[in-house]
Amino acid sequence: MAAVPAGQVTLSDRRTSSSWCVEVGGFEIGVGAVTQAEYADVTGEWPGASRNPRRPVEGVSWFDAILFCNKLSARAGLTAAYRVAGDHVGWDTGSDGYRLPTEAEWERACRAGTSGPRYGQLDEIAWYGDNSDGRPHDVCGKLPNGWGLHDILGNVWEWCWDLYDPEVYGSYRVLRGGGWADAHWSCRASVRRRSHPTYRIDDVGFRIARG
Repeated sequence: MAAVPAGQVTLSDRRTSSSWCVEVGGFEIGVGAVTQAEYADVTGEWPGASRNPRRPVEGVSWFDAILFCNKLSARAGLTAAYRVAGDHVGWDTGSDGYRLPTEAEWERACRAGTSGPRYGQLDEIAWYGDNSDGRPHDVCGKLPNGWGLHDILGNVWEWCWDLYDPEVYGSYRVLRGGGWADAHWSCRASVRRRSHPTYRIDDVGFRIARG
């Protein structure tokens, strides 16, 4: 886990041509996405299209990520961040357990104090459509950003806690970061994607946060 200092981040949405500022408190976030081996160690499951311990876990839904966080918290003796009742998930913001980052936390962590579309040259920091050879790659194989985070752009899209736009898309949750199959324009700090919380596909994973 890496520490991310408190600060302000401006989010934007191309679809609605809107932007909004968010104050983010200090928190911790995974240096890389959760790997297949880490996911299997906690859940006993190997989801996704192929088995490779060092690659990011993929083929996991938002609900799968929520349950992983609670199981990891229980193993560590921490208070679960989420209360799950059927399809309803509530977040106990006072919990010390593991959780998904909020969308604002994710973007602040991704930017690491930079203001441009990316924190470095894309081929040096991310696996994406032009260099991935049509597959995900081992985590932490590209250069990190200024706060030590690897693959926060490229390799796999990452689930965030937030609803995307509940008035229009209901329960759809936010995805960030771009993935191994995407064109360069998807692998930018500001790009937002959405999907149903039960959605599973081979270019979507997650990383964990605390605090």
